[in-house]
Amino acid sequence: QVHFVESGGGLVQPGRSLRLSCACSGIIFNIRAMAWYRQAPGKQRELIAGIGVHNMADYSEPVKGRFTISRDNAKNTVYLQMNSLKAEDTAQYYCNIDRRHHSDDLPWGQGTQVTVSA
Repeated sequence: QVHFVESGGGLVQPGRSLRLSCACSGIIFNIRAMAWYRQAPGKQRELIAGIGVHNMADYSEPVKGRFTISRDNAKNTVYLQMNSLKAEDTAQYYCNIDRRHHSDDLPWGQGTQVTVSA
């Protein structure tokens, strides 16, 4: 059974940093492109960062230069380092396979809430 378990969210002030983790099980992790997504209140879930099996990463424009995605294949875990956080980064954050590269409709985890507020 596929599980994505996100952690590391919280309430932070603008300009601060957070590091999210996502433990993955039930998939052959090292052959999957992975991604982080987020969903803000009233908005659709959007892909913000992807990382391929050879560690090539790409980012959406709103987070480019501030967020860094990485993966540890030995731990079946994907990370998201978020720096210079802004109020508009407030959202529920999820990881999953990169749906631009894989057609599987795998279940979503609970996500982890990030709130950026003074």
